[in-house]
Amino acid sequence: MNKKKADGETKKRVVSCINASLEKKATNLIVIKVKELSSVADYYIICSGSSDRQVQAIASSIQETLKKAGILPIGVEGESIGKWVLIDYGDFIVHIFYEPVREFYEIERLWSEAPMMAIADDATQIKALKRGM
Repeated sequence: MNKKKADGETKKRVVSCINASLEKKATNLIVIKVKELSSVADYYIICSGSSDRQVQAIASSIQETLKKAGILPIGVEGESIGKWVLIDYGDFIVHIFYEPVREFYEIERLWSEAPMMAIADDATQIKALKRGM
């Protein structure tokens, strides 16, 4: 697969992940393009839930949606506790936080120089990432 096609596939998977998060009412959702700054992943998706159960529901929704498309995570951490769930899909990593835990760690500030896209809390879905993402 050529590089441009691979980038397009990654973006489609990121959009699917975002929409699965929005189905479960994830808030404070941002996408950070870390491709030029990190060898770990191309994108970080960070969102919040208002309870541990909502965090778990968001994580479940993401995994079920992507599994239907034949995409399985490399690893999942923290799902049973529901305070900070990390789902690693290789080219993107999803961080789902219980809101007070997110406020404590503020991990997005680690990538403040990276291109970032915020998704409105009242959004129900997005069609694509914005230009430059």
